[in-house]
Amino acid sequence: MKLPDEVRLWFARRYASLHRQWLLAALDAPTGQPWQLPVTLGIPTEAAAVPQPQAVRAWADAWRHWRGPGQLAWSERRWKTLGAQQLPASLLLDDLDAAAGWIGERERWERALARGRHLLLRWPPLRTTLPRLFDTLADSPDADFQRLQDVLDWLNTHDAAGLYPRQLPLAGMDSKWFEARSGVLALLLGALRGGHAATTATAAQADADAATVRSDIYTLAGLRRPPATMRLRILDPALRTVVGGLGDFTAPLDMVTALPWQPAVVLIVENLQTGLALQDLPGAVAVMGLGYAVGHLAGVPWLAQARCLYWGDIDTHGYAILHRARMAIPHLQSLLMDEETLLRFAPLWAHEAAPAAAEALSALTADEHAVYDGLRSQRWGQAVRLEQERIAWNVAWQAILTSSHAPTPPLPHP
Repeated sequence: MKLPDEVRLWFARRYASLHRQWLLAALDAPTGQPWQLPVTLGIPTEAAAVPQPQAVRAWADAWRHWRGPGQLAWSERRWKTLGAQQLPASLLLDDLDAAAGWIGERERWERALARGRHLLLRWPPLRTTLPRLFDTLADSPDADFQRLQDVLDWLNTHDAAGLYPRQLPLAGMDSKWFEARSGVLALLLGALRGGHAATTATAAQADADAATVRSDIYTLAGLRRPPATMRLRILDPALRTVVGGLGDFTAPLDMVTALPWQPAVVLIVENLQTGLALQDLPGAVAVMGLGYAVGHLAGVPWLAQARCLYWGDIDTHGYAILHRARMAIPHLQSLLMDEETLLRFAPLWAHEAAPAAAEALSALTADEHAVYDGLRSQRWGQAVRLEQERIAWNVAWQAILTSSHAPTPPLPHP
């Protein structure tokens, strides 16, 4: 016996998993073609109803007083014990706009459909790509959506070779806007040019692997890539003399690679303020805030002879970045990313909104992978994360000092 609220929650789950498919069907169908989703309401047998007549009556009354989308069908049951009963048999949801409104999604659904139809009319090859960009269609402000079309149209009809994104002759164009929408543009432009990027990355993957998606859009459009940069803090006064006394600077990767020095210790930290808090340390250099772009470190020759330490957040993305960093630097050692540290600072845990999806990270040690698996399986709670800034600084600094001089343990070979 399914109550109205139970059916509403069921439909919300169906909508969450199928709304992209439904959007594709709606784009393919003529305006007004019916959409239908039947729901059986679970009429009990007489044997099941006899012990709970009040529950059956309450269930039937709930549907009798229900006012919602769809068509409700009733069925008569003639039972020996309870007599003739008119009971709700099924609900036929036959208006997707109204059904979406039942779960608070009508405005987003109608906007996504209207914008999808507009884009499909303008660019028919986008048909199978548009459902993958449902959130962009549903949530983009009008001005942002118009700019997206303007950029797509310009890139599809002009030669952008040798231009930086900021040089595109379009109103409102700026580098931050372009970078934030690089994944969406790659999917759309790839579809217009024969699907080259249409299967390369989803919008969600764009967040997790922005470098890959940027590569797609720059390659597709022929745009000039801004040089990859790296921000460093020089913690050793002697090493600062190599760069004219600078203690904190950002430089293109090729210039960083060519620096004529050999640090003894390189500390790779994920968060900028953590890097800024580091004190002077003989022979040490800190690299800050690379995120998933840590793969750039593979081409830095002076890392090969340095003791390399990675310290990031204890969450699934922290371990995914550690994996990628160790693929670039095989002798890399993690710091303050163990179970003991995680549990020690449990009162300071935060919530990881969108955990990483990878099941296996081959470059992690057994202990590191055990923590990663524990986070993914909710072993210590739902979506647990410990940001590196939450670790008491006296504890963190002592760990840095200790690890900077400890012998390097054996690590897995990627």
